[in-house]
Amino acid sequence: MSDYLNGSAPNRTAADNAQLALLLEVSATPKPGNVDRHRDLNELRFEQFMAGAVGAGAGLRRVADGDEIGPAFERAVAGMAELAGENTQFGCLLLLVPLVRAAANDALTPDGVTELVEATTVEDAINFYRAFEHVDVAVDDPPEDADELDVRRGSDAAETLRERELTLYDIMALSADPDKGIPDGNAREWVTGFKRAFDAADRLLAAEGPIGDRTARVFLTLLAEEPDTLVAITHDEATARNVSDRAAAVAADIAGSDDLSAAEELAEEFVDVGYNPGTTADLTAAALFIALERGLSV
Repeated sequence: MSDYLNGSAPNRTAADNAQLALLLEVSATPKPGNVDRHRDLNELRFEQFMAGAVGAGAGLRRVADGDEIGPAFERAVAGMAELAGENTQFGCLLLLVPLVRAAANDALTPDGVTELVEATTVEDAINFYRAFEHVDVAVDDPPEDADELDVRRGSDAAETLRERELTLYDIMALSADPDKGIPDGNAREWVTGFKRAFDAADRLLAAEGPIGDRTARVFLTLLAEEPDTLVAITHDEATARNVSDRAAAVAADIAGSDDLSAAEELAEEFVDVGYNPGTTADLTAAALFIALERGLSV
């Protein structure tokens, strides 16, 4: 008799849990401003995110099987783009790929992931740049003296990366500490041992109730704690900070209550005005993966 018929879940690989994290993230509701199972955006639909999670599978399996982080990331992005037809989870995959490798190596800890990302190479960086050729990604313009490192150059940046011997970790470090504006939240995870993702995973594991509700609450708390990079890029820094302030007020309103109606109202408002905290969704997916690896029951 199969594990399903016995009433227990089958063993899942790290790559399986990464795909499941992507699906759980997009299914959770309400996540103000994001696609979820109740809301589409003008240019993105819920089912596209589900397709993207499936398409990313080959790259996630590659990194779990020992492939280098850069090539596996590019493969995951290419598969996502092929099935979804849009950029649905680029940022999620940037966080998940090293986390999957760490989990496959029995090193899913802040120190374990840090050791992996610090060991990335120039070739990993080149593959990261190539991934931008598969989809449109919202990014800030580079500093005036760094046009040659604009990620939108894709493969054309390879020569510069080799000449300057810049690894993928080096590229993340540059984005995590810009001269001005809000730091890239995903890049900051890379250079801080994925601290916020591990902390959010602890919250998911400590909470009670359906995973979708737990995920929605953790998303709102993460958004309240720090301004979202994507909101800052697509609007401005002041808007990103205001979005976080609004999230903080709602998070305080629903704390200790089963009633998520205030978060539902904020979700509708953010979708209507076009505030999409996509970087916070990326972080939420990473937290879900860590929690699943640490025993979150589905």
